[in-house]
Amino acid sequence: MKTIVTSILSVLAFASFASAEHHNEAKKDIVDTAVAAGSFKTLAAALGAADLVETLKGEGPFTVFAPTDAAFAKLPEGTVEELLKPENKAKLVDILTYHVVAGKVMAATAVTLDKATAVNKKDIALAVVDGALTLNGSAKVTTADIEASNGVIHVIDTVILPPAE
Repeated sequence: MKTIVTSILSVLAFASFASAEHHNEAKKDIVDTAVAAGSFKTLAAALGAADLVETLKGEGPFTVFAPTDAAFAKLPEGTVEELLKPENKAKLVDILTYHVVAGKVMAATAVTLDKATAVNKKDIALAVVDGALTLNGSAKVTTADIEASNGVIHVIDTVILPPAE
C-alpha cells in the first residue's frame, strides 16, 4: 500500500510540475483551458449542444473529469452524433454533468475518496488501480490537476456514463 501511495504522489508531483506552465499565465476558465489544449474538440461541441458552456465558464469552483477526443472515439459508432441532436439534449446534459463535481477536488484528495457525487446527483466510484485514479472502474485519469480560474480539470481516457435511473 505504501508503494502505491508513493507512486501516486510521485505521479501527482510530476503532473503538478508539468502543469506549472499554466501558472505562469493568467488562468483561463475551465472551458477556455480545455479548448486551448486542443484535444477536447468533441467535449467542447457537446458542451455547446447541451448549453453548458456558460455554466462551466461560471464562478464555480468545479472539478471536471474531461474525456479527450480519443475517449469519445471509443464510444460505439454514431453515439456522439446521436447525442448531439437537439432531441437528445436531456441525455447529453445528464452524461456531461456526470463528469462534473461541485467544488475543487485536487488529485491528492480524490485518491483518498471512494466516491464523488456529480452535479447530476449521481455517484462516481473512485479507486486507485495500478497507481492510477480510476472512475467507475473504466476511466483512468491520465493527467491530473490542470488548474483553471474556476476549478480543476482531470483528463480521463474514457467517457463515463451515468447509471440508469
